[in-house]
Amino acid sequence: MKYSIRASEIKGNERQQGENASHLRGFATLIIGNDFKISNIAILESNEGKLFVSMPRYKSSDKDEKGANVYKDVCNPITKEFREELYDNILVTFEKTKCADKAEEVKSQAGTEMPSFSVSVTPFEREGSNIRGLARIYFEDCFIVNNVSILQGKEESLFVAMPSYRTKQVDENQKSVYQDVCYPVTKEFREKLYGELISSYQEAKDKIESVTQVQAQDKVAVSVGQPDRETPFR
Repeated sequence: MKYSIRASEIKGNERQQGENASHLRGFATLIIGNDFKISNIAILESNEGKLFVSMPRYKSSDKDEKGANVYKDVCNPITKEFREELYDNILVTFEKTKCADKAEEVKSQAGTEMPSFSVSVTPFEREGSNIRGLARIYFEDCFIVNNVSILQGKEESLFVAMPSYRTKQVDENQKSVYQDVCYPVTKEFREKLYGELISSYQEAKDKIESVTQVQAQDKVAVSVGQPDRETPFR
């Protein structure tokens, strides 16, 4: 898979407070092809002084055995081979950044064609929510993006919402501003990706509705075909 990596170091006086803040050493951005970007990849340092990579995460509704929130990766490499390759390249890029004292970029391969991908969409509705489906994006069977949502907007229109996180900023209405973690970079790839997601959602929804309709018809047929209960002799 063709991709490039950008990394930047966080200086001591720039480090934030919060979870893993004391171990945070930098951030990396992964760009698949030239069309899809993954930001907020954290570079952390263990207590033993070893650097490691942590992909963007989100708080799920699951709880562990102690009742604490379970965090899941927004996106991650699928295969062991690609994970080792990607994480090694991220750390190498970060080390070059520290030596050069500026942001560095490393490219895996040259090329301008769009990355190949497939999607998986599951219709999902929750009362009081405009979510209509949950989706995953697979890039060349070696990298997955989770937590993609199909939402219903005004006038029954559907649109795609990529994984995001809440920033410290607020808009003019004092509402929190969210920033996408993963998103298409080019207009052409965005239209292709979002079109495939919406199309797959419609196909999955139509399939479910078709199965539900057949089951309802079978139920009616069985009910109609049952003999009347015999009247007992007196």
